[in-house]
Amino acid sequence: MAKKKAIINKEGEKFLFEYLNNPSPTGYESEGQKIWLNQIKPYVDETFVDTYGTAVAVINPEADYKVVIEAHADEISWYVHYITKDGFIYLRRNGGSDHMIAPSKRVNIHTKKGIVKAVFGWPAIHTRLNNDSGKEDTPKMSNIFLDCGCKDKEEVEKLGIHVGCVVTYEDEAMILNKKYYVGRALDNRIGGFMIAEVARLLKEDKKKLPFGLYIVNAVQEEVGLRGAQMIVERIKPNVAIITDVCHDTQTPMINKVEQGDFTAGDGPVVAYGPAVQNNLRELIIDTAEKQKIPFQRYAASRITGTDTDAFAYATGGVASALISLPLRYMHTTVEMVHKEDVENVIRLIYESLLCIKNKEDFAYIK
Repeated sequence: MAKKKAIINKEGEKFLFEYLNNPSPTGYESEGQKIWLNQIKPYVDETFVDTYGTAVAVINPEADYKVVIEAHADEISWYVHYITKDGFIYLRRNGGSDHMIAPSKRVNIHTKKGIVKAVFGWPAIHTRLNNDSGKEDTPKMSNIFLDCGCKDKEEVEKLGIHVGCVVTYEDEAMILNKKYYVGRALDNRIGGFMIAEVARLLKEDKKKLPFGLYIVNAVQEEVGLRGAQMIVERIKPNVAIITDVCHDTQTPMINKVEQGDFTAGDGPVVAYGPAVQNNLRELIIDTAEKQKIPFQRYAASRITGTDTDAFAYATGGVASALISLPLRYMHTTVEMVHKEDVENVIRLIYESLLCIKNKEDFAYIK
């Protein structure tokens, strides 16, 4: 496949921004999944959605040998936890939400009556000195709160807000300096976009695969890989290639000794670790070298912390690998990925699929 084939077209970028800007908090991914399914349906033979919302698109569903390419659809968010008599709202995390970035952020509270706007309030700089300690207060879970402009709890509840309502940031995606996608929830809806693009390219290039390809957009990764744990039991695949994000470690305040040395713009990151099946990883690396796709390497140690772990150890063992996308400012509203890396992850997954022939490819001992 020539490189130009994987360049994201205007239609693809329109889908990407619609998908990124649509809220898909953990446990409430349905609206985002509708957008994703609508995009991918023309390129596949069938689709289905499981009980908790993981969406699957299938090419060659009749094949016995099954290969998965997977990303996760959910984004971090908050739950309404406690409403004070004065009408302020305290929260609990839904996933790994970062309390440090919350003050002054605008949010959407999702209710049965529709979206209710609110803000994370925070005391002015003139007033933050703690008179007991003599130090300035900093954001923590016990002191961040939402203000939706209500005078008391009764007025809050009249808006449809109750304990258990989910809360998302309202920040929208943009392009920075013509080369970075920026926004909330690139972790990991950018992955859902990339695997959908792989399906498009396979269709447009009229490629015939010798296996069933299951393109999986899983839910609930942010709370423990739960969507992947469920769907692997249903599909029972032979092979799984997972894509997620990892840290671009070139920005200030990151220790490369602890976090590794990864650079946005230098290509996909291929993981090493016990959950990564050696032969599948080497097929991916050989493919990258043959196709001149730049890539980086990552040592994951015990776990990858991604859906790779859920696939690898399920149903008696699934040959699994992880291709990551370097990302800046994870779990903030300004997550950043390089457009060339997005293109190269798409290319690497596409070309790797074309190199998979049969189950003997991944025999541990040959």
